[in-house]
Amino acid sequence: MTDIKDTTLRGVNLLRNPWFNKSSAFTEEERDELGLRGLLPPRVSTFDEQVTRLKGIIDTYEKPINKYIVLEGAHNSDESLYFELLVRYIDQFLPIVYTPTVGQACLQYSHIFRYARGLYVSTEDKGRVRQLVANVPHKDVDIIVVTDGQRILGLGDLGVNGMGIPVGKLALYTACAGVNPQKTLPVCIDVGTNNEELLNDPLYMGLRQKRVTGPEYDALIAEFVDAVRERWPNVVIQFEDFHNSHAYDLLDQYKDKVPCFNDDIQGTASVVLTGMFSSMRILKQQLKDQKVLFLGAGSAATGIAHLIADAMVEEGLTREEALARIKLFDSKGLVTKKRSAPLTSAKMPFAAEDAPAETFLEAIREIQPTAIIGVSAQGGAFTKECLEEMAKINERPIIFALSNPTSKAECTAEEAYTYTDARCLFACGSPFKPVEYKGKTFVPRQGNNHYVFPGIGLGAIFSRAKLIPNEVFLVGAKVLADMVKPEDLERGSLYPALSEVREISAAIGAAVAGYIFDNNLSGIEKPADLKKAVKDAMWDPKHAHFIEE
Repeated sequence: MTDIKDTTLRGVNLLRNPWFNKSSAFTEEERDELGLRGLLPPRVSTFDEQVTRLKGIIDTYEKPINKYIVLEGAHNSDESLYFELLVRYIDQFLPIVYTPTVGQACLQYSHIFRYARGLYVSTEDKGRVRQLVANVPHKDVDIIVVTDGQRILGLGDLGVNGMGIPVGKLALYTACAGVNPQKTLPVCIDVGTNNEELLNDPLYMGLRQKRVTGPEYDALIAEFVDAVRERWPNVVIQFEDFHNSHAYDLLDQYKDKVPCFNDDIQGTASVVLTGMFSSMRILKQQLKDQKVLFLGAGSAATGIAHLIADAMVEEGLTREEALARIKLFDSKGLVTKKRSAPLTSAKMPFAAEDAPAETFLEAIREIQPTAIIGVSAQGGAFTKECLEEMAKINERPIIFALSNPTSKAECTAEEAYTYTDARCLFACGSPFKPVEYKGKTFVPRQGNNHYVFPGIGLGAIFSRAKLIPNEVFLVGAKVLADMVKPEDLERGSLYPALSEVREISAAIGAAVAGYIFDNNLSGIEKPADLKKAVKDAMWDPKHAHFIEE
């Protein structure tokens, strides 16, 4: 429970502070000392009783969005209780706090808004971002998740409604990796939106203007980065759900200057590479011998592709040989060197010598891939014919349908198993229930970033990383793959059980911190027992300690 010895708050001000509020769990002595007598029902509750009570309330709702709203109410009134519920029931509530329900929450954000959380920076704040940052009540911030709302999940431009993503991501940093919630900050950069539905929505809470781009956009981002680094010199910045037109540019601009990363590019790559490593264990093959075809050629696809190529190079291929085994399929067809339209710099390394293919099925027949990876946000794009063709050319085809929310998934788990006669190695971006097929139960698990990014952030925070090199995402993939048990693989699960996520995050955090220390990128000395030190540093809602700001 929350330690309140460091607060001078009393009475209703204490009950309204989410960091120190314990509600009905305040003891008799605390009620007298802190001016709470008579402001609470007379019986003192235990922490376990509070968790049971909150879960009981949430379980009465059928619609996930209603569960989300109740959970966020707890998030904003009693953080220890909120996070204890998440930690205890992570399998049940992670899909509510994050994908897929957070997608619906973002779509309705301006309509269900009840509590202000985090920092909002808009183009109207140009020249005074430092003043906005100074208004944040946090004495220290270890990690920021920032979005401009232009490419929220597979839903597109949601403007300021995209703030639900940084809030959800940071909740997972705490629940999954024990990052102190008092030291996290969600940020939305509002430069407008090109979503006409939002611009015409009378309740939309963002700027009613078309998106600002170019030098004005770049200047606002630079002012924001400078301001937060000035106040919190060690802060880690995670760029989240930026459009392809900005994602790589921002990463390239800041990766060698400040500790930052883009989870859509690098975190996604790490968790997908884990799924490939797990598949190799089942197939008893090497990654360097695979041929991978992507449906989608945005920042997620190219980020994954580059990390797979890195792993192939580790197994002995040259960079050119590795890149030649990876192909992209975008809205114009197979990405080839013969395409008349100029290719972006991100797509160029993967441009194929193969003949053009206008449909994905044609591309499968042309490339003969061992794996197809969907990051296209095109629901149902892995058709029956595509899946059957993969099963025709591979004894055990690798099928990753990674787009989310669920409506954007390239195929369902049931479709993947049915149309490949249950021979596929399947991973998904949104949760699917176990599939029964010919007397066997398959348990598909999400190739979701929540397995990786919390541990990456934990390791960077713990080591006071000066920079976050791309190599740490390969480190994270290897650690996660090592934690997949044989019994997981037997059930068709390419990832560990989500219930193990805190142990997973601790292991990844220690490995990442070790890489940072060993490469002279840390701001502190390496402890003698790194694994123990990282684990001991993880925040626990049962023994929460907050500092009054």
